[in-house]
Amino acid sequence: MNEAPPVVAIEGLRKVFAAPDGTPFAAIDDISLTVRPGVLTALVGPDGAGKTTLIRMIAGLLQPDGGSLRVLGHDVHRDPQAVQNRISYMPQRFGLYDDLSVQENLDLYADLHGVPDDERRERIGRMLAMTDMARFVARPAGKLSGGMKQKLGLACTLVRSPDLLLLDEPSVGVDPLSRRELWAILEQLIERDRLSVLVSTAYMDEAARCDALYVLHHGRLLAQGTPDDLRALAQGLTYEATPPPGVPARAVQARLIDAPSRIVDAVPRGGSVSLIRRPECSEAAMAALVPDAAITPREAGLEDAFMLLLHAQPGADVAPAASPAPPLVRDAEPVIVVRDLVRRFGDFTAVANTSFDVRRGEIFGLLGPNGAGKTTTFRMLCGLLPATSGTLQVAGVNLRHARSKARARIGYVAQKFALYGNLTVRENLRFFAGAYGLRGAAADARIAAVIKRFGLDPAMTSGILPTGYKQRLAMAAGLLHQPDILFLDEPTSGIDPLARRAFWRTITELAAEGVTIIVTTHFMEEAEYCDRIAIQDAGRVLALGTPQAVREAAGGDHTMDMNRAFIAIVEQSRANGESAAA
Repeated sequence: MNEAPPVVAIEGLRKVFAAPDGTPFAAIDDISLTVRPGVLTALVGPDGAGKTTLIRMIAGLLQPDGGSLRVLGHDVHRDPQAVQNRISYMPQRFGLYDDLSVQENLDLYADLHGVPDDERRERIGRMLAMTDMARFVARPAGKLSGGMKQKLGLACTLVRSPDLLLLDEPSVGVDPLSRRELWAILEQLIERDRLSVLVSTAYMDEAARCDALYVLHHGRLLAQGTPDDLRALAQGLTYEATPPPGVPARAVQARLIDAPSRIVDAVPRGGSVSLIRRPECSEAAMAALVPDAAITPREAGLEDAFMLLLHAQPGADVAPAASPAPPLVRDAEPVIVVRDLVRRFGDFTAVANTSFDVRRGEIFGLLGPNGAGKTTTFRMLCGLLPATSGTLQVAGVNLRHARSKARARIGYVAQKFALYGNLTVRENLRFFAGAYGLRGAAADARIAAVIKRFGLDPAMTSGILPTGYKQRLAMAAGLLHQPDILFLDEPTSGIDPLARRAFWRTITELAAEGVTIIVTTHFMEEAEYCDRIAIQDAGRVLALGTPQAVREAAGGDHTMDMNRAFIAIVEQSRANGESAAA
């Protein structure tokens, strides 16, 4: 029996863009690959790897500058419309209409695709059932949580039955529960309809679900194969370092990651540190870096192989070794005090009776599903939103009475940082320095300091920077006035593991210097960097404590990863709530 032809066949593909100075650069550089029918294929790679460019070319939205690209048997260059008639494409920012209801959004996309009425009813009914959104058909899209918006975006994409589904990082900014639901929908579609899917993702656990993987870097193909094929690249090089009692995992991680000649990667996980040694480094030399930690071999994961491949490339974007900081003596008095905090919007209670303290130099994580109330809590802590009731004290200032005074001691990096795209890095920093009241020599000195610390190119135009680089610039702007407290709202959303490592190395260094960090994130592995975390849902705090205490509250031991602990705590709370309601 002959094998079915590929749904995507690429040979020697190239796409060239012009840099701001007019110099051409290849976003896609001589790539060859195939996507087989009825399977789930993933594109993975760091920021600027070319994933989005490649998907847009496959969708017929960008013309190749060289090579061959055939999709569903059609030459995309010659007949892009023939391809677009048979595919569905969900970009990173899918165009939902916030003022229209769920049903109206679905009907609009069915109209745009010319779906007949009889087919439309069956298709939309099936999508609503599959996404569990039939209860919300009358709700405006603008009032959906982030996870629900992504599910609605996928349903709108699939109001017609395509031969190929293209998804560009569909779960960016989505909590673990919503990500799990999104992938369950995809797997159901593939199993039932034999749908061919090509997805780009920054999550290695998502890539591990796929049948075939292509790893991209700077427009070139680094590796390809099944998840098991790629995991094999790191076998024999992966270990777990368990800190002694009282030593945070991130302290051990910092010593390891600051030795790039011996260690490829190190990341806190499950109370220990998962690390990869370089092949040329002996086990004894590796162990000498952390003599107080117990090191044992572990099975290689897909992310290990990914990091090994990326670090083998010239100019890998790793964080510079941090400057040694003196041991931090934490003050007995907390710098943030929250007591019985409540925020209501009309009849809706977004935050209900929340209480916690944060000490100087502590990294405090605020976690929760989309719509849990953590962003509302975050905005109240920053002084951007008044509380309905309760006590809220930041840096010794009561935010209910003196918000402007507190803001002078606060740095804030929003999830969607307002960079001015037509300005250079230096011009953006100069603007924000002025906003913080820095002038003259003082402003020049601070701008020079943050440019050096974050490895920024001051002449680069901000609008064309990769996402990870933009986040570094956002962090630099937030630290210009040397705040005591830094608020980070999902700072690593949409950036790859390599950029996340560099980002968190800087956070660890800042905390060691005495800066208090409050962070929200949907990457549960990042909770391991925190001294303590709070998990919220429906406006209530479900768990509060060290990562280990939260794992125990979830019914696990020290080996339980934070992703599973998070899901277990939220699901248990929701089940108890439903039982009580019944």
